[in-house]
Amino acid sequence: MLESTVGTPDWSALPQPRDDGAARHLVGLRLPCMPLPATDGSLVDLSTFPGRLVVYAYPRTGRPGVENPDGWDAIPGARGCTPQSCAFRDHAADLAALGVDHLFGLSTQQPADQREVATRLHLPFRILSDAELRFARALRLPMFETGGLFLLKRLTMIVDEGVITHVFYPVFPPDRNAQDVMTWLSARRAMA
Repeated sequence: MLESTVGTPDWSALPQPRDDGAARHLVGLRLPCMPLPATDGSLVDLSTFPGRLVVYAYPRTGRPGVENPDGWDAIPGARGCTPQSCAFRDHAADLAALGVDHLFGLSTQQPADQREVATRLHLPFRILSDAELRFARALRLPMFETGGLFLLKRLTMIVDEGVITHVFYPVFPPDRNAQDVMTWLSARRAMA
């Protein structure tokens, strides 16, 4: 049985992230040529993909039975990685129908942790590991530190022919992110 967002936290009870301007510079940037380990064991260089990509970045996905870092729920935007991934999983075909050629998740977690979540959640797309923070630093992606971990702030990039054309930031609530991307894509299609 697929894990769903049933039991999702009450987003109104959690601190909401604010737009701190940390992603404003991204639109118009070309993705760096930088292979990243993927959950299928391959190396993926996002800069080489033709067409439209959606790359959603998230802090970290926890493992069942393993505690989150201290104070996790108090960090604005930290909660919700599993509901966000499940929403992209559930809408992967809809996104493809709206012209998304490739869908990827991205976090700073180690590949083994990402493989566990991809298997557990039955994700039909690859999750990329930026555990060395090279990709995040090259693009100056918004990050935060907690419990000795450097994590990405949640954002979603629309990439056309290797260039970032739109960024959703901050993303809140995370379980609505895939729907927000679909709404944006539909509006762009209607304008064309």
